[in-house]
Amino acid sequence: MIEHYILNLNPTAKHEWDRCILRDPLTGQRPDLAKLVAEAIGANAGNYLVSVNIEIKVLKQTNVPQTEQLSLNMSEMKDKPQLREVA
Repeated sequence: MIEHYILNLNPTAKHEWDRCILRDPLTGQRPDLAKLVAEAIGANAGNYLVSVNIEIKVLKQTNVPQTEQLSLNMSEMKDKPQLREVA
């Protein structure tokens, strides 16, 4: 059985579970790998010793765009009049 997934790696993600995400390319859902193995075995109840081969081939890679930081010149801010809220 050959399956294709999109892998998103974000080492700077706030939460650990968001640092490495595997998703189905069509549905966007995270795959249930245990369910995929069970489907490959069949519907017979029991305990199984299984061998699972995972072969990884990168088909395409896109870089995450770097967020731009805008610099703020404080001298420009001092020269311009500010609007104030009237109570």
